[in-house]
Amino acid sequence: MLRTLILSAFLALPAAAQEEMDLGSPPAGTYTTDPAHTRLWFIVDHLGFSKYLALFTKVDATLQFDPDHPQAMSVTATVDVGSLETHNPATDYDFNAIVSGVDLLNAPAHPEATFVSTKVEVTGSNTANVTGDLTMNGVTRPVTFAATYNGGWGHMPLDPMGARAGFSLATTIKRSDFGIDFGIPEPDSKMGVGDEVQIFVETEMTNPDAPKP
Repeated sequence: MLRTLILSAFLALPAAAQEEMDLGSPPAGTYTTDPAHTRLWFIVDHLGFSKYLALFTKVDATLQFDPDHPQAMSVTATVDVGSLETHNPATDYDFNAIVSGVDLLNAPAHPEATFVSTKVEVTGSNTANVTGDLTMNGVTRPVTFAATYNGGWGHMPLDPMGARAGFSLATTIKRSDFGIDFGIPEPDSKMGVGDEVQIFVETEMTNPDAPKP
């Protein structure tokens, strides 16, 4: 509620006043996910009929942010696999339980998935490839995310969470690489659930300890 009131107050300012506020840029430091503005979802082919989409509601990450030395940045992230949300009502056919169950995501045995970066390769003025170790279903494999820095501010008087930086990330993995092969179609068939999984992240990360001007 407080965040909504703060945002409403900011948006109520005349456009000229918003533009004149010197918000600065996010400084180097330790940033963590703002859960209200963080989403992780995946897309997988279903029978060739549709692209199935679901998300996780509990995602935590810590970023060592350094805009002057982006290649030195690092990030660690944890996903609560049991927080899967398929938006299918939990009736006799609990789809959340099925997808997060032992045949697929296997949350009962491996309740967390983690990502630990190992390298940041700058690819543009605001883009980079972030490579790291993804551990899921008890299996660890290297994965590279295409990351985009969307901007941020160093200090905004109406934001109690301090400095803020926003990012978009995307990658594609094969679930069979992580021992999740239930329902993968036979060659030359789409009768099943695809092996390739697209993963997308939209996040804003904050640093309440960032120095104020």
